[in-house]
Amino acid sequence: MAKQGGLACALYIGGYDVGGDTQSFTLHGGPAALDVTDVTQSAFERRGGDRDAAIDWVSYMDPAALASHAALSGLSTADRIATALIGPVAVGCPALSQNGKQINYDPTRAQDGQLTFAVNNQASGYGQEWGIALTAGKRVDTTPTAGAFFDNGASFAFGAQAYLQVFAFSGTDVTIAVQHATTSGGAYSNLIAFTQVTSAPQAQRASVSNATTVNEFLKVTTTTSGGFSSVTFAVAITVNTIAGVVF
Repeated sequence: MAKQGGLACALYIGGYDVGGDTQSFTLHGGPAALDVTDVTQSAFERRGGDRDAAIDWVSYMDPAALASHAALSGLSTADRIATALIGPVAVGCPALSQNGKQINYDPTRAQDGQLTFAVNNQASGYGQEWGIALTAGKRVDTTPTAGAFFDNGASFAFGAQAYLQVFAFSGTDVTIAVQHATTSGGAYSNLIAFTQVTSAPQAQRASVSNATTVNEFLKVTTTTSGGFSSVTFAVAITVNTIAGVVF
């Protein structure tokens, strides 16, 4: 199989693109390891407990743009959605998304004068979800648009979760939806429609039941009732490939 490095990635949080100010990031998650070793055993026995996860990264102080500083310095106590795209960024590239809480924004001034900030976003309510990008990073629509289809390789009968990052918006409203169809040129219908967007920056998580069939071909569409002139956004989806996924 082909191997690749970690170049040309992307990192978004709460509708902010912080990748250009990020030095490095670490993604880690999974079930908590519960120690259930009994006295007859000579090695640890463990069971999987609650899912947990975190995204840790190091951010530069960028006085020119301050995108990361604006996104992170407020230390919001509300849940925030973070999405990391593993480059090269394209439709179908690996995407990890997480609903979490940012718990720090700690500056370090190195001896050479470099100023960086340590950031930790800990999962809240859901574990990390690996999926794919359905937009090639940030997409800009100036009119209602049906994006190009993505062939997910097969249909699955176990539902899906989708993540939306909205970076900029001008207009009255826009509704962003993931649609699906059984053939590339077939009739597409909404699989997941996000809550109507009237402002930015923001991020959303939406899902359908884990008993829902997700057809093979997927696309992202924008529609409006009151009109818009521009929306900049990104969408990632996790299509469940096994039964019984707990959200």
